[in-house]
Amino acid sequence: MSILITGCLRGIGLEFVKHYIKNNEKVIATCRNRNSAKDLLELENTTNNLSLVELDVSNPNSINNFTSKIAGLPIDTFISNAGVSGPKNIEFGNFDAKEWLDVFNINTIAPLIITQKILKNLRLGKDKKLVFISSKVGSIEDNTSGGMYIYRTSKTALNQVIKSLSIDLKGENFIVVALHPGWVQTDMGGPNALIDTKTSVKGLIEVIDNLTPKNSGKFYNYDGSPIPW
Repeated sequence: MSILITGCLRGIGLEFVKHYIKNNEKVIATCRNRNSAKDLLELENTTNNLSLVELDVSNPNSINNFTSKIAGLPIDTFISNAGVSGPKNIEFGNFDAKEWLDVFNINTIAPLIITQKILKNLRLGKDKKLVFISSKVGSIEDNTSGGMYIYRTSKTALNQVIKSLSIDLKGENFIVVALHPGWVQTDMGGPNALIDTKTSVKGLIEVIDNLTPKNSGKFYNYDGSPIPW
């Protein structure tokens, strides 16, 4: 099985890579700069199953260069993990449009653009699974606390992208889902988060492994429980 994972420098993305490599799966892992990816480079030197490729999801030229490098390679599962939280502690009345658009570009627009660019690769794969790491804070029904306008809306919009993709690609038997990784102890989640990356990724992979067409277009927690849109 061949798996493409974006945003692998650290945190959840890196843990995905470690798990799949341990299970002898072929992995294409991306990060913005190979030279700063010490952990990934060490992994790459220990196995023939890992290809580390530079990709800045916010840069159209980088996306085009990346897709050229992987042209013709079958991809069974695409895990769209790259994302940012954006500026924190900004209250209503103090928002900057550029900061908002920067987060949308990475969290919402880039996943769709990359999916378009690698669709030929995905069509060559067998599993045809498109997995987007979203967030529970993007659930409209679950929003009872307000705030987090920039990050929250970027994930809500991503969820709409995911839902539309599940409909548009249904005829080709693609399985398209949104997954919430939990509140994870990463640079984004912070040290007070409830679970570590191993717990999150173990649960996420179990969900991914058990996906069937009936799950397409749905939103799930890392423990497999459904999340309302």
